[in-house]
Amino acid sequence: MTIEIQEQRRTGAEQVRVRVVDSDVHPTPRRGELAPYIPEPYRTLIAQRNQMAGNSVYYDAPDYNHAYAMRTDSFPDDGNFAGSDPALTFRQLILEAGSDIAILGPLNGGGQTDEETHALCVATNLWQDHHWLDGENNWHQRYRGSICVAIETPDEAAREIERWAGHPYMSQILINAEPRPSWGHPRYDPIWAAATRHDIPVACHLGRGQHNELPMSPVGFMTYNHDLMVTYSMLAANQVMSLVFDGVFDRFPTLRIVLIEHAFNWILPLMWRMDAVYAARGPENGLRRKPSEYVKDHIWFTTQPLDYPENKLELTNALEWMEADKLLLFSSDYPHWTFDDPQWVAKHMPERWREKIMFENAIELFHLPATVPALAGQKRPF
Repeated sequence: MTIEIQEQRRTGAEQVRVRVVDSDVHPTPRRGELAPYIPEPYRTLIAQRNQMAGNSVYYDAPDYNHAYAMRTDSFPDDGNFAGSDPALTFRQLILEAGSDIAILGPLNGGGQTDEETHALCVATNLWQDHHWLDGENNWHQRYRGSICVAIETPDEAAREIERWAGHPYMSQILINAEPRPSWGHPRYDPIWAAATRHDIPVACHLGRGQHNELPMSPVGFMTYNHDLMVTYSMLAANQVMSLVFDGVFDRFPTLRIVLIEHAFNWILPLMWRMDAVYAARGPENGLRRKPSEYVKDHIWFTTQPLDYPENKLELTNALEWMEADKLLLFSSDYPHWTFDDPQWVAKHMPERWREKIMFENAIELFHLPATVPALAGQKRPF
């Protein structure tokens, strides 16, 4: 144990108020670290397929001549990938950036079949528990994990939720958005039922499509990464409409959904449009409330990416019109190159809502503690 950690643990006897909850942090397995947790026969099948194809595997080391869309300083000295060292993440994200609690959202990819995707989720949950949420790496009590489940296999996903629901550091359920049919279909009800039974929010991060393929836009496959980064919000918009119009929130009145890294400004005109159609046609689909009311009570968005116009007043107006104090959670997207520092984001939030967005909404949503052990030399962003 280093002298620095010894000093931090001594300081940690004191408690400080939580001021920043980061709802989008991406841990990555070290080289070969995930494989032992993948159940057979999928471990062998995945390893053989990738060896034959000559491609990088999700747990293999990439080409370190490139940053792979990561902060270059987040690559540890041992040659592993960015975000693979819990101690380095602790220093950069907690001590230097000032986040008090980090919600971990592993992006370990999916398999070529639904069964493989489920197997990877099972492995990822075990890996989080053993390498990030254990007493050695989470001694500071700042990391919270995600119960990763394959929405493609709803019954198995529900069982995985049941397996991890009592874990003291698992704060959300993590699914993909790309599989068809959309989330309003009753086939996914076992997942929503398990989530509401244990009062755990269900989160979805921007993905690269089912079975690691680029998602299709309404007009076909995208040509450039630019297309993906600008248009992926449409996928989230479709899922929001499906959840609302197909009655998921009426079937599960306490279900909470978090859309991570799908942007958020678009929700305002979408609520306007849904409400206008609802008013014109009436509750023909059996809804009990206006669509916008479901959104404000059941759906949250993360701040990153923060679409920042040249005129800051335009952003402030948009945040007020959409009642962002009810919908937004701070996120940094560490260790990606798009990392948003908490101090920078806090500065751009309306002052009267700053605490709601930076930590209060997340504490309530994820049932997080209001205080954490103090850390010597930790930055306080605001």
